[in-house]
Amino acid sequence: MMDMTVALIALVLAAPVMLTVALLILVTDGGPAVFSHTRVGFNGKRFACYKFRTMVANSERVLADYLASNPEAAKEWEQNWKFKNDPRITFLGHILRKSSLDELPQLINVLRGEMSCVGPRPVVPDELQRYGSCAIDYLKTRPGLTGLWQVTGRDAMDYPSRVSIDSRYVREWSLWADVVILLRTVFAVMKFDRAS
Repeated sequence: MMDMTVALIALVLAAPVMLTVALLILVTDGGPAVFSHTRVGFNGKRFACYKFRTMVANSERVLADYLASNPEAAKEWEQNWKFKNDPRITFLGHILRKSSLDELPQLINVLRGEMSCVGPRPVVPDELQRYGSCAIDYLKTRPGLTGLWQVTGRDAMDYPSRVSIDSRYVREWSLWADVVILLRTVFAVMKFDRAS
């Protein structure tokens, strides 16, 4: 009930912002404004996770070329599944990611029951392998729009620390903790240096 209530209210309040973002993407970069990617959800069920598109339209090709020509980048990608300076991200995409506005379409995933307002961040199938024995904890809950990782360091920590935090969240879950994380998320989003 909390997920549905929070998501409905947030979706109504964010609708003007979401429309503006979609139009800006169309005007500045063309192509679709919303991007979906397969993620792993509760009990291993896969779902299409929505985000505003922050990368160039041919991002898969750009990634392959970048990794092939840059060994250091390939190592960084292998360790973290992301880059500090991703060549695929557009100028507007940087702004959307820093403000976390790119994740607003995931409110629809929450309404569809595929995600929760709070939980571990959704991962792609290949990425779940990196959770090792902690994958069991991840699969016990729905991925979240926000989570403990977002409000305790986000990109400032390495991937094993993220996994540990996600696992701890699941094992120590409480409704009160979810409320605190939601409130802390509001402040974390305002700090652009803490966002991806």
